[in-house]
Amino acid sequence: MLVVNRFRAGQDPASLRADLELVHGLLAAQAGYVDGWVGRNVDDPDLWTLTTRWANVGAYRRALSTYDLKLHGVPVLSRAVDEPGAYEVVEPGGVLNVVEPRVT
Repeated sequence: MLVVNRFRAGQDPASLRADLELVHGLLAAQAGYVDGWVGRNVDDPDLWTLTTRWANVGAYRRALSTYDLKLHGVPVLSRAVDEPGAYEVVEPGGVLNVVEPRVT
């Protein structure tokens, strides 16, 4: 599973970078984390991303429910651009999830 969170730096890009690096480190310490990175758009340097890969959606959701992520991660992640951010990795010949809203 791939999670892409985009952010606008606004007035303080150094602060956003530090926040994203902190959150990435917290996520990387969780079970089911595969890899990830912090990135900045080359055409629009105000646009940043925190991209992570997970063994499955459950691992990502469990990571978000840990104490450290609730305390330090959620306040940062809540500043992300409001758009869907969870993607399945499409592999040749692989079976895809059923396309349906996952709203509860």
